[in-house]
Parts: sequence; C-alpha cells; structure tokens
Amino acid sequence: MMMNRLLAWNPWLGWITLLLLLVSLWMVFQTPMDYQQGNAVRILYVHVPSAKMAIFVYLALTIFSVWNLWKKSVNADILAEAAAYVGAAYALVTLVSGSIWGKPMWGTWWAWDARLTSMLVLLILYVGVIALRNAFEDGIRGGRAAAIMAILGAVDLPIIHFSVVWWRTLHQPPSFSKAAATPAISGPLLPPLIWMSVAFIFLGIFLVLLKAREIHLHRSLENLEMERVTHA
Repeated sequence: MMMNRLLAWNPWLGWITLLLLLVSLWMVFQTPMDYQQGNAVRILYVHVPSAKMAIFVYLALTIFSVWNLWKKSVNADILAEAAAYVGAAYALVTLVSGSIWGKPMWGTWWAWDARLTSMLVLLILYVGVIALRNAFEDGIRGGRAAAIMAILGAVDLPIIHFSVVWWRTLHQPPSFSKAAATPAISGPLLPPLIWMSVAFIFLGIFLVLLKAREIHLHRSLENLEMERVTHA
C-alpha cells in the first residue's frame, strides 16, 4: 500500500525533474567560460551533482538495507534494489565525466587519486550488491545478503567525502565546502551548479521510484505465475 502511494507521485516528479533539468542546462550554457578551465568547466555541472548523488543514493541504500533487515520489509527491499541500480549509474557517470574533464586539465584520463579510487570502490560496491542479490535463487535470502554487504560497504562514504581533506590529492577541493580556503566553483559559475544539483536530486528520486515500480510489477507477476503453477 505504501509502495503504491509512493509510485503515484512519480509522474509529477518526472515533470518537475524535466523542468529543473531544462532550466539548469539553459543556465549552464549561459554562464561564461572559466578563465583557467575554459569550456571544460561545464563538464563539472554533470560531474559534481553525479558524485554527490552517488554518495546520497548509497546512503539511502544503506538505510533501506537496515530497514529491510530490521523489519523484514518488502518495500524496503524493493527500494534498496532500485537504489543500487540508480546509484551505480550515478557512480559510472561520475567516473566517466571526471575522466573527460581530467584529460585536458591533468593531461591524463585516470590517476590513482584518493577521491577517484574511493569513488571507483563505490561503483564496485554497487555492482557487488546487485550481483550478490542476483546470485541467490531465493529472493529473500538474496535481499538480506545484499543488505549486509551494502551496510558494510557504507564505510567507503566518509572516505570519499573526506579524501581531499585527509590526503594531498590532484582532485580539487569540495565545491560546496565552507572549509575550503578557495571554493572550487564560485561567482557566476555557482548558481547553475546549485540548480543542477537540485535537478539531479529530483532525477535520482524519480529514477529510484521508476525502477522500484518495475521491480514491484516484476515480483507481482512472478508471484501470480507461481500461484498459477501451484494451482494447475
């Protein structure tokens, strides 16, 4: 019942997300070039929000996993499964966009930087959670095993967040952190980043609910098929 109420909001979320993305993209291409990075700075309007969402979605995945193990909630299990796919997509976009930005800025597609490596570990965790769930024929056992792995993997989140503070890295300082002596993005370049970040939050919620709807329908069809076979 709760799942149906959540899914009922998804069409409205979709339209809001589309509007936010259109406004954000318009703002991105209206901003001037950065005096150091040139047009390459526009890549960061996808990279930074994706990185934030990769972390936030994993945090949500961890909460859903705890909820699933504690309450044995089917809804939490569905949301956790959906979040794993969406979070993996965000992590992949983060790494790819970071590599595209890094080539002209650093002269290389990849460096074993602390922030980059910890984000790669996050992508591997997402893929591992998905693979572990699918490795079990019993969906309940697979969900619980994936939940345990997701909870254990949450240790990577503070490492990603504080990596540019704890270690000297190639990666620029946090874009929104007050602790940074020189903000990574400021002035006229900052408002589009804020708008795009909000758009990506709505996009993440929309995609998780969309994937949850697919999973919910798939499981319902599987249950109906099992009942049909049982009563045949």
